[in-house]
Amino acid sequence: MSNFINDAKWRYATKKFDATKKVSAEDFETLKEAIQLSASSYGLQPYKVFIIENPELRAKIQPVAWGQTQIVDASHLLVFANITNFGEAEIDASIKNMAETRGIPVESVQGYADFMKSKITTLPVETRNTWTAKQTYLALGNLLNAAAELKIDVTPMEGFEPAAVNEILGFEKLGLNASLIATVGYRHEEDATQHYAKVRKSKEELFINL
Repeated sequence: MSNFINDAKWRYATKKFDATKKVSAEDFETLKEAIQLSASSYGLQPYKVFIIENPELRAKIQPVAWGQTQIVDASHLLVFANITNFGEAEIDASIKNMAETRGIPVESVQGYADFMKSKITTLPVETRNTWTAKQTYLALGNLLNAAAELKIDVTPMEGFEPAAVNEILGFEKLGLNASLIATVGYRHEEDATQHYAKVRKSKEELFINL
């Protein structure tokens, strides 16, 4: 059995973190790089990831995250924020980055830029916002898998009030929206959830051959 499958079987959505255990700076840099390297539509990465280190901010977020203790007890708290009203400026910035990274003229990829603009900027704002929010889930997947390999626990969370988190973190004025929260750290020995059998659909039910 592959290490990846063993890691996937090991991980679970941790309900209680050990607040005394902290993820090392080296391991956290690895997790950040895993997020950075995540796939995204057109490679645009239409989101930002906020690392909430301030304990006062974490305490403010906890009540609007259904009072979940992971918010304050985990070693690290990440808020994935999708860019709202994503448009030409963001595409141009991505194309500029591509040209500089690959050492090519911007003009040589202008056709690709125009293609992306024709597909993205013509969408209604609400549709674009849904699309950018979906991209954060791809980044979350990379985080989950990289953390499991390092035996670091991650709890992905949709159980929070986005509007309230947006207000606390000042996202609206930044053109951002809180899409996902992830708490990162180490499971507490008292977290009974870690001993539960993993419940998933059978392969026969999940997969369909056509």
